[in-house]
Amino acid sequence: MERLGFVGLGIMGAPMARNALKAGFAVTVTNRTLDRAKPLGDAGATVMRTPREVAERSDIVITMVTSSPDVETVTFGPDGIAAGAHEGLLAIDMSTVSPAATREFAKRAAANRPPFRTLDAPVSGGELGAIEARLSIMIGGDEKDVKRAMPVFEALGKTIVHIGDHGAGQACKLANQIAVALNNLGVSEALVFAKAQGIDLERTRQVIAGGAGSSWAMQNYAPKMIAGDFKPGFMVDLQQKDLRLVLDDAYGQHVSLPGTALVHALYAALQHDGGGRDGNHALLKVIERLSGVEARQS
Repeated sequence: MERLGFVGLGIMGAPMARNALKAGFAVTVTNRTLDRAKPLGDAGATVMRTPREVAERSDIVITMVTSSPDVETVTFGPDGIAAGAHEGLLAIDMSTVSPAATREFAKRAAANRPPFRTLDAPVSGGELGAIEARLSIMIGGDEKDVKRAMPVFEALGKTIVHIGDHGAGQACKLANQIAVALNNLGVSEALVFAKAQGIDLERTRQVIAGGAGSSWAMQNYAPKMIAGDFKPGFMVDLQQKDLRLVLDDAYGQHVSLPGTALVHALYAALQHDGGGRDGNHALLKVIERLSGVEARQS
């Protein structure tokens, strides 16, 4: 089995690395805050201080960090993956970042000395999907690299689709984020309306989840909303980062996305009130505030 490296051990990266260990891969990890790597070290992973050291010890390196600049730093910085590259190295970025930046990173990797291969493979499914190894993985890059990495992807997810060339995975992920954000808005408005009508929230949720109004958000986020549980599986601040990427690309291509622009503005109100580190289903709080109705189960 190929030796795996993981750079970035946050809400998503840590359980993904743990699942790779469970699948039998030899795993080397690092994180900006190195203390976060200790539980994985205790579980059998090798902990290193820098992405360069991880790359030196790995055949495939997975990055799971926050933003395009973060991917650039851990890949091409002084102690980055490129500095530890060797023949046959494959770097897979599973973060959610700019498609344009991803295509540029692929070019830089090919021009590196020594050169290395890249894939972009962002994921959907949140923390629970990462823990349970049932992520949806959308991949951009060359077919031969996708085939090589398939055993890794199968250890981490259930729905695995090669979308197209470099950057295509990231473009697909941004399309996914549009749907996620607007589904959250729809669920929030449905629950607030139901509460205002005086009908039982959980019974309402159950019947909607079994019909045409169902969605992943209705099935998984709505119970948390009703219970007032806004702990993050995916933080508002990260949702906003993704929506900014969407709107920036849409603006450059003169693509009209009015729903995305609206939900971005609503999330901004939540950030303004200190909710940036809440789960993205905390959008309910904004709709509650606008309507003067608290949609929680009594």
